[in-house]
Amino acid sequence: MQSNIDMQSRNRQIVLMKPDFPKPKIVTANNVEFAVYEADGDPGRQRPPIILIHGWPEIAYSWRNQIYAFAEAGYRTIAIDLKGFGYSSAPEDPAEYSIDILTSDIAALLDALSIEKAIFCGHDWGGSIVWSMGQWRPERTANIISVCTPLKPQPPAAPLAILQKRFTDKHYFVQFQERGTTEKLFASDIERLFKLMFRGPAPREQWASLIPAIYDLPGRFKSGKPVKADDLIVSAEVIETYINAYAHSGFHGGINLYRNIDRNWELMKGRDEIIKMPSLWIGAELDLFLPPETAEGMDKIVQNLDQKIIAGSGHWVTWEKPDVLNKTIVGWLEGQTFN
Repeated sequence: MQSNIDMQSRNRQIVLMKPDFPKPKIVTANNVEFAVYEADGDPGRQRPPIILIHGWPEIAYSWRNQIYAFAEAGYRTIAIDLKGFGYSSAPEDPAEYSIDILTSDIAALLDALSIEKAIFCGHDWGGSIVWSMGQWRPERTANIISVCTPLKPQPPAAPLAILQKRFTDKHYFVQFQERGTTEKLFASDIERLFKLMFRGPAPREQWASLIPAIYDLPGRFKSGKPVKADDLIVSAEVIETYINAYAHSGFHGGINLYRNIDRNWELMKGRDEIIKMPSLWIGAELDLFLPPETAEGMDKIVQNLDQKIIAGSGHWVTWEKPDVLNKTIVGWLEGQTFN
């Protein structure tokens, strides 16, 4: 009979003989069909699995450079297409994307996968969602890792009104509130959108001249100059993967997240904001949309917090600095104790 160590070595070798990205399986939870992509580096179930939550406008494939690295470090690693994205269900109704329902969906997905607790790792909107798992579903959350997205206390007024006052009604959060308009616009040339999104970061000395126009994504899509191939941080192959995914799902699901910003603010009124489980926030030095300084004071509501900054990276850290990001996350996890 083979020992457990021999079996684990055999399974680890299988993980190492990897394709570009795992093939999806469809898992139904909370009446949602989730596309689930798994690399299992922990067949003995020695620690909680890592659930990878992408942002907008992304998909599970955004974790291509992480999923096998975390599996090889000894973790069952699962990336999902969020509801509304990729090859998961994409209901039209914006009400289906409020944070109470999203966290309920993810908890139901854990049940379907026979997972009691998970390490949640998210980027961009995914970062916001993993913080919400700590607030709404703490009993299912072992650890939180948020890439780029800090956790902020409840603002004193509805967030959209604050953004509109600060950055005008051209801010994309505000423009996204009108149903159908931006979805149709972006669907008219999906390749153009992703080339616009995945250009390299601007140096900090240019930021002041870019704000607030940088936040007018629809306007930049309509009238901005074409992005040169040399300015992209991802390959043509990656762009094609995104094109295919959004041609399948449409843009309404992802944009519906933005249509719940004020609703989520209302839902959090009176709820405990404090995050108690061990957490890691990773900022990016050149992230114009979520600058590292926006994380100041986060330790007041995240009780057990570590913070790291990745130098020389813009917002798309998973693509720009994958090796640094992977080492930062795996190194932090090595210092954690799992019950």
